Amino acid sequence: MQTIHNKIVKIEGHHINTLQAGDSSALPILLLHGKAFQAETWQGLGTLEKMASNGLFVIALDLPGYGKSAQAPLSADVVINQVMHAAGIDKAIIVGPSMGGKIALEYTLKQPETVHGLVLVGSVGVLENRERLCELPSSTLIIWGENDQISDPSNGVLLHESIPGSKLVIFAGAKHPCYLEQPELWHKTLLNFAKTITSKT
Repeated sequence: MQTIHNKIVKIEGHHINTLQAGDSSALPILLLHGKAFQAETWQGLGTLEKMASNGLFVIALDLPGYGKSAQAPLSADVVINQVMHAAGIDKAIIVGPSMGGKIALEYTLKQPETVHGLVLVGSVGVLENRERLCELPSSTLIIWGENDQISDPSNGVLLHESIPGSKLVIFAGAKHPCYLEQPELWHKTLLNFAKTITSKT
């Protein structure tokens, strides 16, 4: 059983809530969240436990105004950078579902040197960034629910076709939060991707 630590990161006088598990010297995975969710979503789903027990260092954060992080005038980029800095890491696999996917996608375009790998799950904001999708790293995993009604699966196909070397996985029969509907497949897919990153680092 992995211990999950609740750690507060102070950024410009504001407190950002994080949940962390695993060996801090291992390959790090940073979990963002969707608009209706928070860091504890990943704990409840078992993702923190699963990743940590498979030799990864996992951090789930509450963006400002979500979960246990109060509303604050901080950009998502600043929050991500400072949470990583506080954890002593300079690169991570960034996981972003839905709203978190847009944040992860745009963060990676701005700071590719800090991203080991990118995982986009039913991401929004694909079309508005379509001209630059080809700049995203080949180490990108794209996951979509077959019946996603929030972000059409065609967005996942566009990402895959735009990013040479990327991988697209469709969860059959699943809706927008496909990772919640099919957690076993979600964890297996994410772990397999992390292993490909580990072999490159």
